[in-house]
Amino acid sequence: MSLAPAQPRGLRAWLTTDTPHSRLQARLVSAAAAARELLANPLAVAGLMIVAALVLMALLAPWLATHDPNAQNLALRLQPPGADGHWLGTDELGRDIWSRLVFGSRVTLQVVALVAVTAPVFGLLVGTVSGTLGGWTDRVLMRATDIFLAFPRLILALAFVAALGPGILNAILAIALTAWPPYARVARAETLTVRRSDFIAAARLQGAGTPRIVLGHIVPLCLPSVIVRVTLDMAGIILTAAGLGFLGLGAQPPLAEWGAMISTGQQFLLSHWWVPTIPGIAILLVSLGFNLIGDSLRDVLDPRSAKR
Repeated sequence: MSLAPAQPRGLRAWLTTDTPHSRLQARLVSAAAAARELLANPLAVAGLMIVAALVLMALLAPWLATHDPNAQNLALRLQPPGADGHWLGTDELGRDIWSRLVFGSRVTLQVVALVAVTAPVFGLLVGTVSGTLGGWTDRVLMRATDIFLAFPRLILALAFVAALGPGILNAILAIALTAWPPYARVARAETLTVRRSDFIAAARLQGAGTPRIVLGHIVPLCLPSVIVRVTLDMAGIILTAAGLGFLGLGAQPPLAEWGAMISTGQQFLLSHWWVPTIPGIAILLVSLGFNLIGDSLRDVLDPRSAKR
């Protein structure tokens, strides 16, 4: 007599069922399947570990730092990594590079978080409204988008920061103002493919207005593409913030910021390589982490993927 294989019970069974009983369960089942596929990808796991390390470093900066990041000691300037308790050496003013790197992660995370909750949201609304209404609204919004896209992001950010004045908050605002057009384009393209669908027509027949259709039906369909675009754009946003800091238009001294650390240490590249190289490696690793996550999310969330 053969025994039937044991069936999963509890939360696992609820998240792996093929017959969800509610819209919420269907969404959670889909999200759980995407999470399992994402975690099965070694590159995605590596990217998640890098980003998680950035978040933990920013949150635990006061405990991870071995010295005051702004404390100067000219007697210990330009010490190599490992000298006198300085794990990554000291800079031209004798400040501990490891401690400045740790506190600089807070600036990087602040830029990433604030830009990620402003530019994509604005671009998503512009793109969905433009694609849904069409006509002159579409033409006006898309021509404004084209104007922003006509300029390189860093050049446009430099112009905004020059007008607003140097500073980390102004730099974040400038990056957000230059980052939204690609999201608007992506959202408009997604909207144009679904705005004449049967379920949109049914919603209109039931009395749903344009705001409800945009927010309740079109925006959720555009979210996967926008999320993928956000993760892939994070590397560019980090590099733009570092570029502004390198030019002295981002975070101002004595605030630790990776781009500013490279700027002040570039003159020591040949003689004391660790001063500009270590913050450069940090920028490289964080950018790589976001790119790995973005590539993996694109494979998971793409409905045309052969795996889904």
